[in-house]
Amino acid sequence: MASAASFLATVVACALLLASNTCHGARHLADTTAAAAAPAAAVPGLPAVPTLPTVQPLPGVPQVAALPPMPAVPAVTVPQVTLPPMPAAPKVTVPPQVALPPMPAVPSVLPKLTLPPIPAVVPSVVPKVALPPMPSVPGVNVPTAIAAPPPSA
Repeated sequence: MASAASFLATVVACALLLASNTCHGARHLADTTAAAAAPAAAVPGLPAVPTLPTVQPLPGVPQVAALPPMPAVPAVTVPQVTLPPMPAAPKVTVPPQVALPPMPAVPSVLPKLTLPPIPAVVPSVVPKVALPPMPSVPGVNVPTAIAAPPPSA
């Protein structure tokens, strides 16, 4: 209860502050206060931006008449080395092949399968309801600027 009462008091205080006319008080204060003193010195203007010094052009790259010839690369010689002989691979014994039975013949056409008949679903829960006839909507003839005129019969 105490929190509700303090909340109500806060809401009432905010409403009074918002509803009060504070403009009159601010106007009265502005009228009765002495005018502010003028600033002591005016703000000086910005100094002129100095001009950039002129940049000397870069000297060009001197042209070389001809490059010196490329030094010859000595040929690399690989010494001939004789390798030892390859050792003989051990002989692997394979077990004798076993004769497989002949593959059965695959029928080219699948055998006929008979499926049981699908039982008929009888809606025993939903009753038959006759709907009333649809009322006719009268045609409203509103001329429009976009529509073409009706064809003459």
